[in-house]
Amino acid sequence: MSEATERESMEFDVVIVGGGPAGLAAACRLMQLDQELNIVVVEKGSEIGAHILSGNVFEPTGLDELFPDWQDKGAPVKTAVTGDRVHYLTGESGAMPVPGLFLPRPMHNHGNYIISLGQLCQWMGEQAEAMGVNVFPGFAASEVLYDPDGRVIGVATSDMGISKDGEQKPSYQAGYELLGKYTIFAEGVRGNLSERVMDKFDLRADADPQHYGIGFKEVWEIAPELHEEGLVVHTAGWPLDSHTEGGGFLYHAADNKVFAGFIIALNYKNPHLAPFDEFQRWKLHPKIRRYLEGGKRIAYGARAVNKGGIQSLPKLAFPGGMLVGCGAGFLNGVKIKGAHTAIKTGMLAAESVQRALAAGDNAAAELSDFDTNVRASWAYKEMHTGRNFGPGLHKLGSFWGAAFAFIDQNIFFGKLPFTWRNPDPDHESLLKASDAKPIDYPKPDGKLTFDRLSSVFLSSTNHEEDQPSHLQLKDESIPISYNLPEFDEPAQRYCPAGVYEIVEEGGEKKLEISAANCVHCKTCDIKDPKQNIVWTVPEGGGGPNYSNM
Repeated sequence: MSEATERESMEFDVVIVGGGPAGLAAACRLMQLDQELNIVVVEKGSEIGAHILSGNVFEPTGLDELFPDWQDKGAPVKTAVTGDRVHYLTGESGAMPVPGLFLPRPMHNHGNYIISLGQLCQWMGEQAEAMGVNVFPGFAASEVLYDPDGRVIGVATSDMGISKDGEQKPSYQAGYELLGKYTIFAEGVRGNLSERVMDKFDLRADADPQHYGIGFKEVWEIAPELHEEGLVVHTAGWPLDSHTEGGGFLYHAADNKVFAGFIIALNYKNPHLAPFDEFQRWKLHPKIRRYLEGGKRIAYGARAVNKGGIQSLPKLAFPGGMLVGCGAGFLNGVKIKGAHTAIKTGMLAAESVQRALAAGDNAAAELSDFDTNVRASWAYKEMHTGRNFGPGLHKLGSFWGAAFAFIDQNIFFGKLPFTWRNPDPDHESLLKASDAKPIDYPKPDGKLTFDRLSSVFLSSTNHEEDQPSHLQLKDESIPISYNLPEFDEPAQRYCPAGVYEIVEEGGEKKLEISAANCVHCKTCDIKDPKQNIVWTVPEGGGGPNYSNM
């Protein structure tokens, strides 16, 4: 028990923050190597998979290494990709097919599967528990713990039962200190504790800023005669202009389900752009609506994705811990995939930790072999071959950037003798509202296109209402004094859940924050022009409860 915080402490060999593919892979690999280890996985979602959202066309490379017999074990990886189609949308109704011959090689999906990543994580969680891992869903890690020398020694979970006014309610329960010899941070994109350790240990000193997109996904049940199980459809072009990176996907999963989604890079320039509304508009294109029309939307979610590539990877190891998966930035942009690299980096972290523990090295300054082994792995090598994809789109625009990607990947196999950089943070990209063209979005029809609040309802998002807001402003004056006159307060549009709204009270304008609607996408934490919004964890178990996403 800590007198200062009155929190109970629990000691483990390894603490893993995050129950996604990277964290669960680390836990499973540790137990494969040493069944006597005491390991905990702490997950802020109400259950494993509750906060997992991904397209997802899954490459099984990492899973093959972690569980070579995953098929016999019943992993929910069953719908093999049967074909790829890519369309360049030229306008509201026009489209050009892109022959497979002209696609960058890594975009071909032969041998991959259309899956629910949430279901896969649930299965991985079951494997971890069967091995003896302590899995704690519903507990939000809110603080990094350090020893007097500054070494990470674990995390603390958030207190429960605190009112909006900061007072303890009758239901108050202090958080727990989860102490470990090593701590693996596997929080996913823009993890709040991962960002803190990057700052404390200056892990990004030699890296470009991380770059991001906002990804949307809806699950639809469509007419059987329109369903083509295993078909992967990607689109580029409309409704985005040639200087705004992004595109759509339509994945035909099992049981007449399709995953419809859209990703927009968060370095977009027009402050009037609303990513959610662009996604809704995209569904009206004949190439997409032909599948969805007459169908039923059954799920919705949104999540930031990282897209900086190896140029944006931080140093991975630091005293007492390491970063893995998407929290570090391991997404292969040209493949549009990160689950397989997340699994691999989680495994490599586990192997470094187990070697140190087996050698009795329980307080090493840092496990530098982890960085070395990652750089020697296939995960890093494939990201290296795709390193110019994102910067190419940024420099050349969507059309010519795609042409460059073909040359880079299919002619030079990712081995061009240069590496492009993108040193411009996403939050600095916006033009002033007065210099940008307003966008007139069609009203939702309630059949193919929808509003934000009805969409949030489908995400099963739930937060305890009487708690301090987990969306905090460093300076409460900035939204009205700066963001509104300069950019027409873009939080009103970039948030996919309708959390932010400019309202008028007593003749004065203010930014109203409806934190209970938050789907934990992290876009506000990324895109705010002054970096004035800080995303912190709410009470454990709060947020979306994604089913099969």
